[in-house]
This record gives sequence, C-alpha cells and structure tokens, in this order.
Amino acid sequence: MQWYLKVLKQYADFSGRARRTEFWMFTLFSAIASIVLGLIDTLIGTSTMVATGSSVFYSPGLLQGIYALGVLIPTLAVTVRRLHDTDRTGWWLLIGLIPIVGGIVLLVFMCLEGTRGPNQHGMDPKQDAMGGGYPQGGYPQQQAPGYPQQGGYPQQQGYQGQP
Repeated sequence: MQWYLKVLKQYADFSGRARRTEFWMFTLFSAIASIVLGLIDTLIGTSTMVATGSSVFYSPGLLQGIYALGVLIPTLAVTVRRLHDTDRTGWWLLIGLIPIVGGIVLLVFMCLEGTRGPNQHGMDPKQDAMGGGYPQGGYPQQQAPGYPQQGGYPQQQGYQGQP
C-alpha cells in the first residue's frame, strides 16, 4: 500500500526514476480498486454489459470512470519514471500506441531491471532505499562545471591572496 500512496504523492512528477516494485505495486492496487469499483457500479446499476452473439461489451460505470480519470496522470508519471529507470526517455511510452507489438515492447521495458547506479535521469532508487541515494528531505546538489566542490573561488595563477 505504501507504494500506491508514494505514486499518488508524486502525482505529476515525471522526473526521476521508479523501481519495478513501485510500478507493479501501484498497478496491482490500481487494478484491484478498479475491479472493486466495477463491481459496485454493477450492483448499483451505473455500468452496462451488452452481449451480442459471441461477444460481450462492458461499459464502465460512473465510479470506475471517475477513478480511471483520477489515476490517469499518476499512472503516466510512474510509467515515465519506470522508463527512466531503464535509461529510456518517457517518449518511449508512445510505442504503446502501436497495436499489439507496442504493448508487448512496453511490457518488456516495465519488466526489465533498472540501470545500476546513477543515469541521466537521476540516482538509482535501489541505492536510495539502502541509504546511498538522496539525503533526507532533498535531491542531490548539482555542481555547475568549472566551480570548486568545497566553496570559494578558484585560485588564479599569480594571485597569492594578499595585496
């Protein structure tokens, strides 16, 4: 449940990385919530199910539709962060628009282990969980190139510090 709440707290955070556990636990709890709301919708009569010949058409009800809209942005955000963990840009999410093959490729990406260590999208979330990542309450401080790590100004040749 903590993974589900973590994703909801990072509602529209498309930067950083997400572990497989975070993504799949959010997906599991979201699917369970959707099924429960679908059952409630069926019981109160706000969903429709039409059987025509050999096929069945199910239209989600009011509660399930509201839930789906509510978790749309967090679902996209955690999926993009999961792609970042495998060192891919979030634009790879669009491959899911290709029928059949795109969904399979996206599923494989979601199942792959993330890049070990830091990558272009941030620190390794596994190291973060073990205490080797971000300091408590913040993100790592980025140093601009050419500036000293400790503080102060770089010494120039010929300058001794005294007039």
